[in-house]
Amino acid sequence: MKLTNILEADDRAVSPVIGVILMVAITVILAAVIGTFVLGLGNQVGNQSPQASFGFDFEETGLVTITHQGGDTIQSDATITVNATGDALSTTWGTPITAGDSKEFDKGSAWSGETVTVNWQGSGGDTSATLGSATAPDNA
Repeated sequence: MKLTNILEADDRAVSPVIGVILMVAITVILAAVIGTFVLGLGNQVGNQSPQASFGFDFEETGLVTITHQGGDTIQSDATITVNATGDALSTTWGTPITAGDSKEFDKGSAWSGETVTVNWQGSGGDTSATLGSATAPDNA
């Protein structure tokens, strides 16, 4: 047997092996994509919470000014609530909210170390996140 015949036989076997590996890889990727949407995981991809930064300015009287300092615009189909520990403050903030927007909220009495949070809830009500949080000074 000639040396050239052995080399030619080895070269021909490489092509079918690579073809089979590529077909298996494509099948696995296709099955993963279809499985994701069939199981409903694809719906959650588009319903992610916005990434935003909020600043808090507390006054001794119980007033807090919350400012959207940057990040994503919070769309009008979301619900934004502002809460303080001890149910001292619980109200909603109209949307949409863009960077630079601010709003004052009045607790009605002096701050005494409460934690104020800005919470986001998606339009379907199944996704929520805390976008910002700060602890008020203890003025009592």
